[in-house]
Amino acid sequence: MAISFDPATSQFHLQTSKASYVMQIVKSGYLAHLYWGKRIRKASLSRKLRFRGRAFSPNPLPNDRSFSLDTLPQEYPAYGNTDFRTPAYQVQLENGSTISDLRYHMHRIYKGKPTIKGLPATYVESEEEAETLEIVLEDRQTGLRAILLYTAYEEFGAITRSVRLENQGTERIKLLRALSMNVDFHDADYEWIQLSGAWARERSVVRSKLREGIQSVESRRGASSHQHHPFIALLREAATEDRGEVYGLSFVYSGNFLAQIEVDQFRTARVAMGINPFDFAWLLESGESFQTPEVVMVYSDQGLNGMSQTFHELYRARLARGAFRDCERPILINSWEATHFDFNEERIIHIAKTAAELGIELFVLDDGWFGHRDNDKSSLGDWIVDKRKLPNGLEGLAKQIHGMGLSFGIWIEPEMVSADSDLYRKHPDWCLHVPNRPRSEGRNQLVLDYARKEVCDYMIEAITYVLANAPISYVKWDMNRHMTEIGSPSLPPERQRETAHRYMLGLYRVMEEIISRFPQILFESCSGGGGRFDPGMLYYMPQAWTSDNTDAVSRLAIQYGTSFVYPVISMGAHVSAVPNRQVHRITSLDMRGHVAMSGNFGYELDVTKLSGKERAKIKEQVAFYKQIRRLVQFGTFYRILSPFEGNEAAWMFVSEDQTEAFVAYFRVLAEANPPLAFIRLKGLDPHKNYRIMDSGETYGGDELMYAGLNVPERSGDFVSVIWLLKANQIESTV
Repeated sequence: MAISFDPATSQFHLQTSKASYVMQIVKSGYLAHLYWGKRIRKASLSRKLRFRGRAFSPNPLPNDRSFSLDTLPQEYPAYGNTDFRTPAYQVQLENGSTISDLRYHMHRIYKGKPTIKGLPATYVESEEEAETLEIVLEDRQTGLRAILLYTAYEEFGAITRSVRLENQGTERIKLLRALSMNVDFHDADYEWIQLSGAWARERSVVRSKLREGIQSVESRRGASSHQHHPFIALLREAATEDRGEVYGLSFVYSGNFLAQIEVDQFRTARVAMGINPFDFAWLLESGESFQTPEVVMVYSDQGLNGMSQTFHELYRARLARGAFRDCERPILINSWEATHFDFNEERIIHIAKTAAELGIELFVLDDGWFGHRDNDKSSLGDWIVDKRKLPNGLEGLAKQIHGMGLSFGIWIEPEMVSADSDLYRKHPDWCLHVPNRPRSEGRNQLVLDYARKEVCDYMIEAITYVLANAPISYVKWDMNRHMTEIGSPSLPPERQRETAHRYMLGLYRVMEEIISRFPQILFESCSGGGGRFDPGMLYYMPQAWTSDNTDAVSRLAIQYGTSFVYPVISMGAHVSAVPNRQVHRITSLDMRGHVAMSGNFGYELDVTKLSGKERAKIKEQVAFYKQIRRLVQFGTFYRILSPFEGNEAAWMFVSEDQTEAFVAYFRVLAEANPPLAFIRLKGLDPHKNYRIMDSGETYGGDELMYAGLNVPERSGDFVSVIWLLKANQIESTV
């Protein structure tokens, strides 16, 4: 069994193939955290909880001065009843007080994993894959219940957590804070990693030492955001990419979040994650409940790489869904950087025809095909084809492109509305706004109020009409501004702080309805690039546009940081023209191709304006990627050199049977009289011999991993080298 309960010790033990997680019911029904770490056979309390009196740590139980919640490692702590640390939840009662006291009431253990209504979450395809534990905590005075849900994925090696809060009392309860998980570590000798950045500089790896006090990352933008990411990792100070203990926490949600670590006076660390309590509240009438989103928890004793591979396997197979989950993804070309808004049918056909000749498989028509969208100042919300540009409509254009052997896709931004649009003129109250306050715009647009059912219903039908009336195989779903003036006239005053989360519930409903109606369409999420690249989106759309920044050097860091959590098959990575539009850097077509081949490959340029030599190179790249596509998209990914730690980067992909590998090395700037570079490969079978396909040289897997592989000398800035290896017969390309 993955989950067991010992009534003699009142102890719960969750086991996966890699980790154990242990809790215990202690004095008067409090739920204490005992252990999370490398899998153990049996928790025999070799390190029992110790109780002793501490100055200024009050005691909730009469006549027991050794017991205080201020020193107890807890699973779902409250505030106000002797624990002075940050709580996992907080409520406000009708009398204005904010005190509650949750204690153990009951539990049940069962096979499988329940769905979380209205929210994205990991899932099982067989009840044998996982077991679930529900622990019911109850505040008898108010009727508040917290149902803590734990699922142990035995083979995937992950544990998930969420909480359902129920009001079984007679009075209303207002939730002020409702986080999804809390873990009280017994010490604070850790460093932590966050993924932070900005637009066009997403998910930079930031590593720092824990210190006393509170450290946190969060979003208050109405989206998971470019700035911070709903993920953190704790790691022992000696932990590296391949060795040492790492604890990863990933939040399956696309809106405002908080990930926080508090180191207290006794050098213990409280880690919590969930919906950001800033500007949040949720009113529970008698009989109502509130479900928090899910947190995925991963323990690794094999460094950051071990953590990442667990996330990759779980998210690729049990978070992403649909027909495309297990399919190789097409090589696409997107029209945006080629045309922006300035195009007509003839120009699009010319680009598509040239792309087809190069072996590209999917043409994507980006922004500008609807309403009167000649710039970004109008027409969002008016999802009607602009016949000035496309006289034969999307259907006619798609049929012509299909005739070239290409699939056809479009760009949409269904969550936004332009002030200059028919939709806004008809329904000016359909955007997020606060009465008598100005409506701030971003990119000349406002955010539709997805907290309102009628808005969601309208958008479902509008997008359904577009997708049902043309042979569309792919949709890029964009979102290009964050929330301001967060309010909804559909909600009463006491529920206004529910707006941001209700928006997310509405968005998830719209996405679920549309992808269910069109299972044959490959959906890709986007938010100004990587501004909403999160597990919540991955549940609905199996790939995401990683960043608007397509510069090859910038992408080394962006794709490296993204790989901490997300499988490579989920990362859109395209070759664009130079000088690059975001940083104005000029890199070779080789390097741009090698970086983009390390993800979900495509192009973002006007192929009709390239030289014959450049087109020949693209044709070669496309053919090579088709050769390695399954290896890259479904192979095991290993990071070798970090762009955050030096002038080089390297990574590789290994097939499941270890018979094939693709390796990529990058050097950013040239150096006078440099040392001779080599890299040690990873993940190969030490007992197999591997042939480098280009040179024909053969080496043992053990030699390649332990002695390393020489990097050929190359002059100049922005250098890349790739190798393709095959066991007993291999190919390499430089």
